[in-house]
Amino acid sequence: MDSALFHPAIERALRVAFEAHEGQTRKGDPIPYVSHPVHVALLLARAGADEVTLQAAILHDVVEDCDGWDEGRIAALFGEEVRATVAHVTEVKGRPWEERKEAGVEHVARMDLRAVMVKAADQTHNMRSIAAKLDAASSAEDVWRPFSRGPAATIDMAERLVKALVARLHELDGPAVLVEDLRAAFAALRVHHPSRG
Repeated sequence: MDSALFHPAIERALRVAFEAHEGQTRKGDPIPYVSHPVHVALLLARAGADEVTLQAAILHDVVEDCDGWDEGRIAALFGEEVRATVAHVTEVKGRPWEERKEAGVEHVARMDLRAVMVKAADQTHNMRSIAAKLDAASSAEDVWRPFSRGPAATIDMAERLVKALVARLHELDGPAVLVEDLRAAFAALRVHHPSRG
């Protein structure tokens, strides 16, 4: 595992992510967007992920969010295994929020272990980020303003995705630490659900 962190392809993936996400920021936050895929990769490194999974984690939003990037370009630079994992976790834009999120939950059952690990770490960091902002904010409304469906729908959809990811990780005998991370992150977010006080 330690050697995977120093794999030349990890360095290439980091360079691509920093360049592709240049100028992008996190939703409702001035922090550079690239901090997110780096956090996702760190969560997976702690879980013992191999270098292919770590590359896919670093690149997981490049096709979805960055101009000039598609699956073919990922495959040419990083190989078919990385491309396939990125493809599994890439959300197709252009459909209503409910349809996209519903499709994402349903797709978890078809993910292989690498993809479900990346998606689990992605969801963990997203939930942790929101919960941390809510914990520190003087106004929860300010935190939720960038989220088009508001807190109730966002948290309810997060709960559905977490349940699907936990079930799939169990089916595939995935790392227990990712299950623990998901559950802890959702618990931290769930306390902010308006229907739960």
